Amino acid sequence: MLTTDCFALMGSMGWMGWLMPLAVLLLLGLGIASLVKYLASSRHSHQDDRS
Repeated sequence: MLTTDCFALMGSMGWMGWLMPLAVLLLLGLGIASLVKYLASSRHSHQDDRS
């Protein structure tokens, strides 16, 4: 039920209704990717400091 309501709202808003959720998902994905990259690089730098 929630999905059909969401698609109905997105359809009534036109192209902006489809662009905004895609933009939010893209920004969320980029944020997660940068966090993973930061955590991976900090883990490697700690291993380099020990040796």
